[in-house]
Amino acid sequence: MNDDLLANLSDDLPLSRRDFLRLSALLTGSLALPQLARAANPNDPVRIGYLPITDASPLLVAHSKKLFEAQGLEVEAPKLFRSWAQIVEAFMAGQVNVVHLLSPMTVWARYGSNFPAKVVAWNHMSGSALTVAPNIQNVKDLGGKKVAVPFWYSVHNVVLQHLLRENGLTVVTKPTDSLKPNEVALSIMAPADMGPALANGAIAGFIVAEPFNAAAETNGIGRIARFTGDVWREHACCVVTMHERDLKDRPEWSQKVVNAIVNAQHWLKDNRKEGAQILSKDGAGKYTPFPQAVLERVLVPNAERQQQYVKEGAIRHPEWKDERIEYQPYPFPSYTEQLVKLLKATQVEGDNKFLANLDPAFVARDLVDDRFVKKSIAALGGLKAFGLPEKYTRSETIVA
Repeated sequence: MNDDLLANLSDDLPLSRRDFLRLSALLTGSLALPQLARAANPNDPVRIGYLPITDASPLLVAHSKKLFEAQGLEVEAPKLFRSWAQIVEAFMAGQVNVVHLLSPMTVWARYGSNFPAKVVAWNHMSGSALTVAPNIQNVKDLGGKKVAVPFWYSVHNVVLQHLLRENGLTVVTKPTDSLKPNEVALSIMAPADMGPALANGAIAGFIVAEPFNAAAETNGIGRIARFTGDVWREHACCVVTMHERDLKDRPEWSQKVVNAIVNAQHWLKDNRKEGAQILSKDGAGKYTPFPQAVLERVLVPNAERQQQYVKEGAIRHPEWKDERIEYQPYPFPSYTEQLVKLLKATQVEGDNKFLANLDPAFVARDLVDDRFVKKSIAALGGLKAFGLPEKYTRSETIVA
């Protein structure tokens, strides 16, 4: 991947503090959406909204492999959005009805603004990393420096702040010209701007979804300090989100939508290289602006590279035998509960008072509707089809 392509990606996926403020306005009702209250149309086709990151893989593969049509559904071409604010606005206005959102963002939407969003499945597990400048040897070396995050309400921000706390570092979220040796300044930055900012020394690191970490590696401007899945084992990042009215008014349609997405995840488990080709800029759908080689670095396991990550400390738990990105659709309640607990201890800009009285167990039951995904998994033979034990519970493992 050349420097021009890396820099030009900022035109494909801009995300900034301005977008955060716009999304805040959307979720607090400060921006009017005239279509917000419109009733669900029983004849609406599947309208996918996505950002061009590997988090969206199941939605895009389901479209490419015609898995929605196999369920008897009409589907439009997926619509690429340039920011989280844009995709949320389109979702709230009914312009798209199946999207992937950052899991903490769904908590914010449902409980910070009372928007009836529902999580119906996970898109993937892991699939993100902390990338740092070559001279940064460990997390403690980030003291006194600036690190970029893609969004305040993201697993990236949650995991990074956990890592910083465990390494004796203090988070600063307000812009400042001077930092103490034990302080790390966090700021929102467009994922596509992170590589160039790291290269020119504006930041010392960034934490974000793939394939931006892989792009920085292949471009020789940064190295992986830690994989987020090596901190919070098999965590979700983006989740499949739908409107509650569709789940209530069109349950058969909703079931078929989830079937297609789950089938796409199952296909991806054993077809990683083809999946990378489908997602690439040279694929028929031109879903993302990334070369196939960069996407293969994320999707296709590589034992030699895995050992190098272990040697360098990016992977500290090789015994977990986890992949860089994994595909498994079931939204484990323990994850949602742990996420809410961690969000309460995570610094963000803006008003997050809604988190104070949120009961984690209630959120796990209320935010997530797992009826459809359970049926989809059962149709494939159960959780064993995804290499998991046959139980819909698990324990969360989070380390530094």
